[in-house]
Amino acid sequence: MKPLSEQCSEHQKKSAGEMPSEEEARTAPGNGVNVNAAPTRESSGQQNGSSHDAVSPVSQSQPEHQPPSSAPAPAQPPREQWGGKYEFLLSCIGYCVGLGNVWRFPYLCYRNGGGVFLIPYFIMLFFTGMPLFLMELSLGQYGAAGPITVWKCCPLLKGIGIGMLCVSILVCLYYNVIIAWTFYYLGSSFQSPLPWSCDAPHNIAFCGNKTNVTQSPSEVFWNVKVLGVVNSEGLHDPGPVRWPLALCLLAAWVVIFLCMLKGIRSSGKVVYVTATFPYFVLVVLIIRGATLEGSLNGVAFYLTPNWVNLADAQVWNDAASQIFYSLGIGVGGLLSMASYNKFDNNVIRDTLIITIGNCATSFFAGFAIFSILGHMAWRKGVPVGQVADTGPGLAFVAYPEALALLPGSVFWSILFFLMLFMLGVDTLFGNMEGICTAVMDEFPQLRSNLKHKTLFLALLCFAFYLMGLLLITDGGIYWFTLIDSFSTSFGLIIITLFMCIGISFFYGVNQFCQDIVDMICHCPPWCTKLLWYFKACWVVFTPFLLTFILTYIFIEMYRTSLTYGSYVFPIWGKALGVCMGAFCCLQILIWAIVAVSKESGTLKERFKKSIRPLNSWRVNNINTTSQEQHVEPQRIDGPFTVNLTDADFTAMNWEAISEA
Repeated sequence: MKPLSEQCSEHQKKSAGEMPSEEEARTAPGNGVNVNAAPTRESSGQQNGSSHDAVSPVSQSQPEHQPPSSAPAPAQPPREQWGGKYEFLLSCIGYCVGLGNVWRFPYLCYRNGGGVFLIPYFIMLFFTGMPLFLMELSLGQYGAAGPITVWKCCPLLKGIGIGMLCVSILVCLYYNVIIAWTFYYLGSSFQSPLPWSCDAPHNIAFCGNKTNVTQSPSEVFWNVKVLGVVNSEGLHDPGPVRWPLALCLLAAWVVIFLCMLKGIRSSGKVVYVTATFPYFVLVVLIIRGATLEGSLNGVAFYLTPNWVNLADAQVWNDAASQIFYSLGIGVGGLLSMASYNKFDNNVIRDTLIITIGNCATSFFAGFAIFSILGHMAWRKGVPVGQVADTGPGLAFVAYPEALALLPGSVFWSILFFLMLFMLGVDTLFGNMEGICTAVMDEFPQLRSNLKHKTLFLALLCFAFYLMGLLLITDGGIYWFTLIDSFSTSFGLIIITLFMCIGISFFYGVNQFCQDIVDMICHCPPWCTKLLWYFKACWVVFTPFLLTFILTYIFIEMYRTSLTYGSYVFPIWGKALGVCMGAFCCLQILIWAIVAVSKESGTLKERFKKSIRPLNSWRVNNINTTSQEQHVEPQRIDGPFTVNLTDADFTAMNWEAISEA
C-alpha cells in the first residue's frame, strides 16, 4: 500500500483539478476505474449504466479538447459544513446520548443479570455497533449527500435510503411526544410541594392508608393527570385530545423548528449546551445519590452479575437492540450529519470517540439512577427490582417519585426534567436532520431559497404535530407503545443488514476501505490497521450477528403478545405494527426493481449495471480540501469513470490492490 502522505498528495492533485493521464487513471487504486474495460463507446456506456451518456475515449484522454457545452448544467447550491469538528462530535454525541441511556439501559441491565449484561452489550458494540456506525459516517462524509442521494454509489440500494427515511419519520412522530411529556413535568415541577408527592394535599388518600392503596401518587399523576389512560379502553378507543399536552407538543415542535431553521450552523451552536448539560446533571445526581440511605443497595443490584443469563438469547437480543437504539444506527441521522463534514475528517477517530463515549455514558448514568432507586426502595421497604419499570414508566413514574423523596425536591425535579428535555431535543435534531437532508438533496433548490426552506420546515413540523395528536389522546399511550415497539424492530435490522451486505459485496468492501483511506490522509498508521478489523466485521461478523438477531425477533414476535401494563394488544393492532415495519424494509425491494427496470439488456446485465456507481458519485467529495469549491462535471466523468474493479468481486485484499 502507498503511504498515506503519498495518497493524500494524489488526492490533493485531484482536488486542485489536475487530471492524470489515461494510464494513471486506469491504474489509480482509489478511482474505481475498470482496468479491463476496452476504451470503446459501447463499453463506456454499459459500465456507467444506460441512464448516462457514453463518453468517447478521445474525450476521456483529452478533456481539454472538449467543446464547451452549449447548455451547461446549473451550479448546485453550496452545501453547508460544520463550523468546526467539535460541533460535529457534540452533535453526534447529543444524537446518540438520549433518553435510552437514562431509562432503557439501566432497566435492561438489571433485567438481564445486572453486570453480566455488559458482556453481550460490549460484544454487540464492537461487532455490530462500531462497524455500522463507521459505515454510515464514511458513506455520508465521502458522498457529501443524505440517506437517499448517497446511494449513487450503488443505485440498486436506493431503497435503503428510502427505508431509513420511513423509519426516521416514525421515530420523529413519537419521540417528540416524550419531549411534550417532559415539558408537562417540567412545568409541574415549579409547584411546591410537587403534585406527585405525598406532601401534596390531594395525595393524602394515597399516602395515608398504605394497606388499601394499590397506586403511588406518581402513578396516579402519570396515568390520570398526564395520560388520561384510565378513560380509554384500549387501542380502539383513543378518546379526545388532551389539550394541555397538545400545547406542550406544539411548544416542542416550535423549539425544533427554530433550532433547525438556519441549518447545521445554527443547531451546531445549540449542541454546545444541549449535549454537555446532561453530563453536568448526571454528575450532580451521582454525588447527591451517593449520600442517600440505601443507595449502595441500588448500586449493588445494578452491578451484581447473574451468569446464568448469558445462555439466554433474550439477553443478546436486548444488548443488540440497545446498541441500535442508543447509537441511532439505520435511521439516516448519522449519515446526514456526516455529509456536512469536511472530506478529510477522520471518521475512524470520531467513531471510536462517539461509540465508546455513548456506551460509557449509559454505564455512568446507571449509577445515578440506581443510587436514587436504592434510596426509594429503602424508604418503601421493598426490593429494588420492584420500584423500577421499563419504558416511559421508569422516566415518568419511578424517577419523579424518587425525586420527591429528596430534600429540595423542587430543585432536583426541575434539573432532572430539564436534562430529559436536552436529551430528547438532541436526539430529535439528528432524526429531523436525516429527513431534511434527504429531501433537500433530492430538491436542491430548497437549500438556496430561504423562503422555500422555511416553508418546507414549517409544513414538515406542522404535519408531524397533527399526526402526533393521536398519541396525546386518552388512549394515545397505546398508539405510542405500538409505534415505539415496531418502528425500530425487524425493519431497522433488515435495513442495516442490507446496507452492510450491499456495501461489502455490491459496492465492494475493498473499494470502500480505500475510500476511507482517501479521506483520512493525516491519520496515524493505526487507522489503516484498524480497517482490517472493520473489514472483517462488515464481511463476516456483522451480517452473521444481524441475521441471528433478526431470526430471534421473528420467533419472539410470533410467540409473545404486545402489552402495556395489564392491557394486551389485539391481533389487528399487532398486525398494524408488523405492517409499519414491513413497509419500511419493503422499500429496498421496490426501489431495487425500479433500478433494474431502468437498465437495458438481460436480467444479469441489468443487475450488473444497477450496482455500479453513477458518474456523479465522486463529484461532491473531491473539492473539499482545496480552495476551489466547484468542479466541472465534464472533467470528472472522463478519466474518472467510476466503476468497480474486478478485484472488488474477488477475494483479493484491498491493500494488495493499492500497490498495483
